[in-house]
Amino acid sequence: MKKIIILLSSVVMALSACGRFANEENTLSATGEKTDTTGQRIICLAKQYNEIMYALGAEKNLVAVDLSSTYPPEIRELTTVGYHRALSAEGILSMKPDLIIHDNNVGPEHVMRQLEELKIPMKTFGDYEQDIAGTQKLMREMGAYFGKEDKAEELSNRLEKDMDKALEGRKAYSDTPKVVVIHFGRASNIYLTVTRASTAGKMIEWAGGEIAIDGERGMRHLSSPELIAQANPDVILLTDFGYDRLGSQQKIEELPGVSGTNAARNERIYRVEEHDLIYLGPRTGKNVLKLRELIHRTGHEES
Repeated sequence: MKKIIILLSSVVMALSACGRFANEENTLSATGEKTDTTGQRIICLAKQYNEIMYALGAEKNLVAVDLSSTYPPEIRELTTVGYHRALSAEGILSMKPDLIIHDNNVGPEHVMRQLEELKIPMKTFGDYEQDIAGTQKLMREMGAYFGKEDKAEELSNRLEKDMDKALEGRKAYSDTPKVVVIHFGRASNIYLTVTRASTAGKMIEWAGGEIAIDGERGMRHLSSPELIAQANPDVILLTDFGYDRLGSQQKIEELPGVSGTNAARNERIYRVEEHDLIYLGPRTGKNVLKLRELIHRTGHEES
């Protein structure tokens, strides 16, 4: 405890000494608020925001990210400060941030309160619909904030073209495979299934499939064999961390309800990257194309 108090004090002194918005090179945010984006030490705790920052070319001042931010590959070279809902104040403060960017999906609450009490500037962007139009608005807002408006417009136009291509190509398939997506929740250390109400559910639908599990929330705890057994999916997708943690098809089929499904019998259980499926971003159109090929593949085709 004494160590944390000393660390907090030293960070407050450092922030007071250097000044958070001392640089003269300012850009305008989407709200017209002047924002210093040069010379800062930025921590971003949202995987969607981080991917967009890199796509915009606005990552220069990033010094740390949360554990779930894994795209693009070079982001792995940055320091991680914990899972976005299981953050450590000590880890964040050790990076001496001038700005913390997050999407409000962060915690625990007492850590965020601690950071607020230290008056470290925090930034969130608009709470847009989780669809293509909402993603375009987010990219444009972030582009304005970082002084990358032209790049944001380019990304927005490319996303629209990629989605048009993906949705047009879906018409070539007459079948609508039932899909289950299994995700390992690192904060709670449990396996979860995504529902139709999730972002992944939308992407599977855009790819010409349908999520086989319903629910009011985006994810359900995989605690009962009946959940997957009754859904009996044609295809099962496991996000990367959960897939790699199990390590073999045999272990995957030991998950509740998996072994008796059409997906297991026909060898249609596949690994997908979490960052290709769990949120929308600049690559969503291309990711939908990849998903379309995956869920319409027969079991013995090579990945």
